[in-house]
Amino acid sequence: MNRIALITGATSGIGRATAITLSQNNFDVIITGRRKELLDDLKKEIKEKSSGKIHILNFDVRNQEEVDKAIDSLPEEWQDIDVLVNNAGLAVGLNHIQEGVIDDWERMIDTNVKGLLYVTRKIAPRMVEKKHGHIINIGSTAGKEAYEKGNVYCGTKHAVDAITKGMRIDLLQHKIKVTAINPGMVETEFSLVRFKGDKDKAESVYKGFTPLYGKDIADAVLYVVTRPEHVCVNDMIITATAQANSFFKVLD
Repeated sequence: MNRIALITGATSGIGRATAITLSQNNFDVIITGRRKELLDDLKKEIKEKSSGKIHILNFDVRNQEEVDKAIDSLPEEWQDIDVLVNNAGLAVGLNHIQEGVIDDWERMIDTNVKGLLYVTRKIAPRMVEKKHGHIINIGSTAGKEAYEKGNVYCGTKHAVDAITKGMRIDLLQHKIKVTAINPGMVETEFSLVRFKGDKDKAESVYKGFTPLYGKDIADAVLYVVTRPEHVCVNDMIITATAQANSFFKVLD
């Protein structure tokens, strides 16, 4: 019998790759996101590539009412969630703190921190009740260090790091695993969103070296959720070979 995984932010990048990878490895997947047409496309692709079941939840993690309503709407056969992948997240803008755009700050905080909390608050009690489950929070190397103009984004990812550690402690007595996966530079829509649709700027971020791809992080997710029952990977940092951390990389 397949386990059930819920993946937030499944419309692109890491979330999309994770949904595909898990569906090919004995998971039924609940895919969530704001863009319904992309969720429909992903559902079609998964059906073509695997025998796993797929269920769509179309909501914005920033809206607590939408989160609650969507998760409460799950049919009975989809309610026993074994794995939660809190993937939804973004960076918007790249400004010094004194030039920061308040709306950008709020989007990052509402998505990266509050959205993660809203979804976890709905799913974790179900895991506590059955004393089984695994929560994976997708963080960032930006949650391990700070860099120029990354102020609020780094702050949100530092928050994810701290929240994950707190979750691990709080849920320990209930036998629930909690993992942080912290990628370096992954070629997804991330930079396109950060630069607000400026494709040239977004593409320049990944020029001159081979970055990570969504599938690389999806493989890491698969690894941690398939460890034996007595093993929990608490924290994982993954970078491209060409990238040591947020500051140092070498070009080809």
